[in-house]
Amino acid sequence: MSDAIRDLVREKYGAIGAGGLSSRHDGARAVAEAFGYTAEELASIPAEANMGLSCGNPTATAGLRPGEVVVDLGSGGGLDVFLAARKVGPTGRAIGVDMTPAMLERARAGAAKAGLSNVEFLEGTLDALPLPDASVDCVISNCVINLATDKPAVFREIARVLRPGGRVAVSDIALRKPLPPELAADAMAYVGCIAGAVPIAEYVEGLEAAGFRDVAVVDGGKDLNAYALVEGQAGCCAPAAPAAGSSLNVVEEACCSPAVGNDVHGGFVELASRYDLNEYAASVQVYAIKP
Repeated sequence: MSDAIRDLVREKYGAIGAGGLSSRHDGARAVAEAFGYTAEELASIPAEANMGLSCGNPTATAGLRPGEVVVDLGSGGGLDVFLAARKVGPTGRAIGVDMTPAMLERARAGAAKAGLSNVEFLEGTLDALPLPDASVDCVISNCVINLATDKPAVFREIARVLRPGGRVAVSDIALRKPLPPELAADAMAYVGCIAGAVPIAEYVEGLEAAGFRDVAVVDGGKDLNAYALVEGQAGCCAPAAPAAGSSLNVVEEACCSPAVGNDVHGGFVELASRYDLNEYAASVQVYAIKP
């Protein structure tokens, strides 16, 4: 089932990457601002880098310094990579890793448009990063680790690529309390960053088991219903019936086709009409140090 979920994530986020959603749309811009980006930050990078998929702003709290190497896990259209590149400067490097070809194409086009020579986008998965050991000063990520089906493997990979003294500064979704069974078993809730999330305490334990110290997972107090701000996302129907032998409702096709929008958070918004997602989940900031 982990392969099925990974394929579904790749499919849904690939469709967004190939679509037209960007900061030119009020909704995508409003979502980014709701989760911590300033209007000035959004104006400083290609509009196509922002598709309203964030749950925080990791570059605001990562303490990036000139000359550092920073890697963004699940870099999407390059939003955080472009902001990080400006912070680390021409003597540093900002690297994005993503498993979705459409997102990589969008990000590379954005880098060329922005004329950034200190950025690079690599194809890969979070549990097998295409990076050498001890080659990175800081790892950031934005609402992506919750999508990984083997989070302990992701935490071990982060530890592997970080240099001693390197740090983690991640924005993600974590659980405040167990999900209702219907929500926990919903594939679109997984792709929408809820059903794959783990409890805050488990997040801490996972990083500590991978060898990190000074681990902190801080509830950012953001309203997850902000995703409903993206244009054209509301109104999707419920997921299809589960495939034979499957415990998850894997959706084969989007049930609505807005001219602008994405059915990742469209599914999220449909679930929000039945649940108060803020009761169960939180946008968190995650910090840790590699000894």
